Amino acid sequence: MTDTADHNDTPTDDAAAVPASHRDAAFYGRRKGKKLRAAQVAHLEQALPSLAIDLDALAGRPLDALFPHPVRAVRLEIGFGGGEHLLSEARRHPDIGYIGAEAFVNGVAKLTTAIAEAGLTNVRLHGDDVVPLLDRLPDASLERIDLLYPDPWPKRRHWKRRFVQADNIGRIARLLAPGGHFRFATDIEHYAAWTLARLNADPRFQWTARRADDWRLPWEGWPGTRYEAKAKREGRRPGYYQFQHI
Repeated sequence: MTDTADHNDTPTDDAAAVPASHRDAAFYGRRKGKKLRAAQVAHLEQALPSLAIDLDALAGRPLDALFPHPVRAVRLEIGFGGGEHLLSEARRHPDIGYIGAEAFVNGVAKLTTAIAEAGLTNVRLHGDDVVPLLDRLPDASLERIDLLYPDPWPKRRHWKRRFVQADNIGRIARLLAPGGHFRFATDIEHYAAWTLARLNADPRFQWTARRADDWRLPWEGWPGTRYEAKAKREGRRPGYYQFQHI
């Protein structure tokens, strides 16, 4: 349940604005919603090629080579939804490189437009299922990985679709540098319990919370997201969980 995945929009054919290589991987969830505005289509066609990550070109290259200027660290956001958090972080930390992964075309279009309008040079995008990207990134190359409001797949028969599974936890552990952090936010108590059980049982991670406010209150600089605002209106209380790679 990324920010965009909760919308009930009618699917359209705007996925044609994203290269086919960014649409063909197996993926659980919607890839498109409302018809894109002309300006969004233009930004996808003009700006996305320079923002998109060429997976084949990642081999043997340091991640900071993705950016046109030196960066002191690289962070990844999985399923950035409408891009509110990623955009805010990239503006706040121009010396850090950000990679955003999102398979929902409308989310990619919205963030591509915002990046172009803001003139940001420290963001790169992957408009598809994140797993192929994770498998191409170098070991210990990320300072932080954020997974914010992922789809909880609430029905028991769908739990296998949740992102927080043993194989993806292994990918996160491989990619985080020692001392790096995995941050997880959700408004679904059962998914929070699911994630805590799996990360706390893994010796490669340590939950950083020392008091209740450490997971009840947002992280410093948190801008909020559209989905989070909706969850609060509907009476669901978000939790913010951070785990250190040890």
